[in-house]
Order: sequence, then structure tokens, then C-alpha cells
Amino acid sequence: MTRGLPSFTLERPTDLRSAALMLAEPGACALGGGTDLLPNLRRGIGAPATLVDLNGVPEISGLVREPDGTMVIGAATTVQALAEDADLARALPALAEAARAVAASGHRSAATVGGNLCQDTRCVFYNQSDWWRCANGYCLKHRGSTCHVAPQGDRCHAAFCSDLAPVLLAAGARVQLCGADGQRSLGLQEMYLDDGAAHLVLRPGELLAQVRVPPLPAQLRIGYAKARTRGGVDFPLAAVAVAMQVERGHLVSLRIGISGTNSLPVLVDAGAELQGAPADEAAWKKVQQLVQRQLAPMRSTVTSAQYRRDAAGALLARLLRQLAG
Repeated sequence: MTRGLPSFTLERPTDLRSAALMLAEPGACALGGGTDLLPNLRRGIGAPATLVDLNGVPEISGLVREPDGTMVIGAATTVQALAEDADLARALPALAEAARAVAASGHRSAATVGGNLCQDTRCVFYNQSDWWRCANGYCLKHRGSTCHVAPQGDRCHAAFCSDLAPVLLAAGARVQLCGADGQRSLGLQEMYLDDGAAHLVLRPGELLAQVRVPPLPAQLRIGYAKARTRGGVDFPLAAVAVAMQVERGHLVSLRIGISGTNSLPVLVDAGAELQGAPADEAAWKKVQQLVQRQLAPMRSTVTSAQYRRDAAGALLARLLRQLAG
């Protein structure tokens, strides 16, 4: 059972500076498409005093290519816009594919890139109605003191389930963060912490403004694959992206991004260890071993942790073989 939204004040800034100042106020919360935030509010998870609608801020909307080939994606750009952008489909087709894999078309037309990258972590003990969570004594992530996934531990194991993050990690993307005190640039992987209850490094009032994808070598191949319970709408049980460059049958670079298994997206840079190695089954086995050691799925979904681990491994193996030709 869900309930109505709590009372709040809605602000609609028209420039980035105003948005940052509004978000710096106590009790303020950013609103993009609302596809993640609003269901949580209806479940009694959070009650912000103010929602700051970022959709009218032109500095964080749209997708452009800079003269050097850098792709700049505004955080308020919709996921559907990514899925349909012809230039993106040529330059980074794996990101367009990942965008098309997000939920259903109605969600994609509202959901934003920033929302997908900053979405809340998920767990079967957390994404429930208030009365259900109350009957279980709530949980460590919200209002409780125990993680029902790992009751003996002292941290939250909710999983981060972005579709876009794995591809952007594999492509070496950076993010531009903006707050009332100024801006800062981070590698995308630096925006996340391995904590299901506090997985973002955003400071109070800070927002994700842009994603910047650097120019990619012409020889670099990037692929994306996703496993989910229902093909039409579900969050990934495991989402895998591989960026691989092979020359004369040998590995030059290899970066892997994975979402849905841990409390943050996992980035594995296997290039240093395998650079120059033959692109063959022996290398793929070593890559799978490297990646499997960093996956830590827990029973935070209706599907078993082992299934999610196996699914990630199977998707990874398939992509490695496909991209190597």
C-alpha cells in the first residue's frame, strides 16, 4: 500500500546558481524526472520540505560534442533523449543501448541522466510500503538499526542499479558537480562510496551538473549487456559494460563497469595486468577471475546473490568474446 505525497514547496530555478542556492537550504531535495524519488516519497521514505525542479535549468540540459570530440551530457537530459540521439548512436552506441534498456518508454521520457547516475540504492527490505517496513522494524538504511540482509553487520547492503553507469565508467567519463560554494570535477567512479545507505559523495546542496565523456580511440570497442527479471521494466540484476582495444590480436586496454551487484558501480581496469596479452580464452578466464573477486551481491533482490554473480560472469564472458571478434 502506498500513500499520498507529503507536503512540500516546489521551486523551479532557471539557472544553475539559483538551483545550487536553493538546494543548499535545509530540507531541500533535487527533482529531475522523479521516477525514483516520487515512489519513495509515497512509501514514506523521506519528507523533504522543498523539491527543487531542475528541468528548467538550461546549463544542465542537452547533449553536445565539443571540438576535440568530448561528449558533454547535461544531467537534466532525459534518458529517452540519449536513446534517440543519432550522434551518440554513432560515437558511443553502447550508451544509447544502455539508455534503451532503462525501464519502459514512459519512464525514459521523464527519467534524467543525473537521476539514473544518482539514484537511490535498492533492497527488498527497503523499497516497500511504510506499514511493511514498520512491521519489520524498518532497516539500517532508513529509520532502523539492523540490515535485514546481513543482520550481524553494521552496514547497509542495498544495491546500486544504474544502467548508464557501467558504460560511462568503462568509457572513462568524468562528472561536473555544482554547489553553492562552487564547482568540482571528479572521475565518475569517485562519485560513489561502497555503502548502501550513503553511496554518493555529493555534499549537502551539491548537484550533478554534467557528464563528460572523453574522445575515444577509433579502435576502442564498447559493449553493454543486462540481466533483469522482467525484460520490459526492471532494474538490472547485473549490468555489464566492456571497453576493449585489441591490436594484432593482443590487448591494448580493457576496462569493465558493472552495476546491480554491489552498493556502488564496480570499475575494473584490467589493462595494466593484461596489456599485451593475447586476446584469447586464457585472457578472458583471467579477466573473469579479476572481476568475480570484486563482485559482492547480497540477498537484496528477489533473485539469489549467486544468480546475480553468475549472470554478471556470463554477460562479461559474452561481451569479451563479441568485442574481440
